[in-house]
Amino acid sequence: MRTATNPHLRFATIGECMLELHYEDAGGIVLSFGGDTFNTAAYARRLGDGLGDFVDYITAIGDDPFSAEMAAFWSAQGVGHSHVLRRAGKRPGLYFIKLDANGERRFYYWRGEAAVRDCFETEGSDELLASLGGFTHIYLSGITLAVLRPASRERLLSRLEQLARSGTTIVFDCNHRPLLWESPQTAGTFAARMARMATHLLLTVEELAVVGVAPAAEAGAAYFSAWPDLDVVIKDGERPCTLVHGGRTTVVPGVHVEHVVDTTAAGDSFSAAYMLGRALGLDPQESARRAHVVAAAVVQYHGAIIPKDATPAVFAAELAAQRAAAD
Repeated sequence: MRTATNPHLRFATIGECMLELHYEDAGGIVLSFGGDTFNTAAYARRLGDGLGDFVDYITAIGDDPFSAEMAAFWSAQGVGHSHVLRRAGKRPGLYFIKLDANGERRFYYWRGEAAVRDCFETEGSDELLASLGGFTHIYLSGITLAVLRPASRERLLSRLEQLARSGTTIVFDCNHRPLLWESPQTAGTFAARMARMATHLLLTVEELAVVGVAPAAEAGAAYFSAWPDLDVVIKDGERPCTLVHGGRTTVVPGVHVEHVVDTTAAGDSFSAAYMLGRALGLDPQESARRAHVVAAAVVQYHGAIIPKDATPAVFAAELAAQRAAAD
């Protein structure tokens, strides 16, 4: 296991990274790599530049050339992959993004035999599950759970429940994709199970319905105010997000973007910034404020991972203070 500059901060993000295809402005199709939890891993590592190698990705890939290119891309983003299972004869899933005139995206997926689907029930999975005990923060999403076969899903959740009891920070982003689930009831059952073990829960106004709450921020705030140990963020695009923390509700304004190019990874980057802000000791309101700034930058570029120099260094002061303290 690699050592971070801050030995007390170790992030693991669990999920699926896929081959991403999208049209380029000049015509033609561009191949890149993306997936909600990987996007969050990449932005967390980028926003925490100076903390060392503190972010690892947990997944399974194949032994094909595209899987090798994907792993090289992870390395280029500073995301560790020493815990990734390599599975003979398997390959990654693939998705195509089509955008409308407002930059809103629609995804088309090919993932039926993706290597990750039985990640936690195949050879090497016992060691993979055990390795999760080496992290301070574990991040996963509704998509993570939805793409796993039932046995893998159950083994992962049982391990996370064990880690939550031992004090590991569990961050769950609902990120609901109805077509990936067996039924709405199944999705709701697992979202509720995650909420019971999570330290931080992120979901959109629309996703409140997944946990049986009316899709309105006020309804969500009223519901989660009875969960004093859960830190909740109810996202609503560029509009204000609603925070419920310690039974108290606050609202943090969004950042208006005049020209939205592509909303891909806006929520993923928000989650990365929020999670890192909280890990660095910022309160929920300040963490959300900075997360809005990052997401606003992301939607002004095509693709999931925007140029590094376009990513706002929203934690520069905190990271500098940590470096000074270490010296």
